[in-house]
Amino acid sequence: MANADAEAVDFEPEEDDLMDEDGAVDVDNSPRAPLPKLKSAITGGASSSLSAPRKTKGRGFRDEADADRQSRLASRDFDSLGSDGGPGPQRSIEGWIILVSGVHEEAQEDDLQNAFGDFGEIKNLHLNLDRRTGFVKGYALIEFEKFEEAQNAIAAMHGAELLTQIINVDWAFCNGPIRRKNMRSGRAHRSRSPRRRY
Repeated sequence: MANADAEAVDFEPEEDDLMDEDGAVDVDNSPRAPLPKLKSAITGGASSSLSAPRKTKGRGFRDEADADRQSRLASRDFDSLGSDGGPGPQRSIEGWIILVSGVHEEAQEDDLQNAFGDFGEIKNLHLNLDRRTGFVKGYALIEFEKFEEAQNAIAAMHGAELLTQIINVDWAFCNGPIRRKNMRSGRAHRSRSPRRRY
């Protein structure tokens, strides 16, 4: 019988659980949490003037803490792909990517697969289409797993004809300028760009 009486007892809420008519919790009997202390601009600075602190907005503002953070980030070493620093082709994360330009606007992925598949296994082939017309934009990116495969494809297909157009094939990513034998040793004189007006 005692168990039946215990189950029949209604739950009586404590004073902390009561709510006001507008839905707010009644906190009159609860201990108050201390309010956070605000740092005053007058007491925080070394100067005794009563002027308000200067507000700055925008990307150009650099605080002393920002300058320290930038210097720490600049000195941090980051992982690299292990390039030797010299000029030449650079490996992507998964393989060696070549850029094929001058691709006919009606070319298909199968046409490029057939033309470049003889040099090795193509891991990835990316052929961009123009949204407005639906035709090929004129270039393709082809990824080979091995350096020799990509190099052979460049040597054999540069200047070749694909769908009645001459295509140019070169490395997609280079680590610095590549010096070719037919380039002049001297650099042509270029005029400076005009100064920016602010």
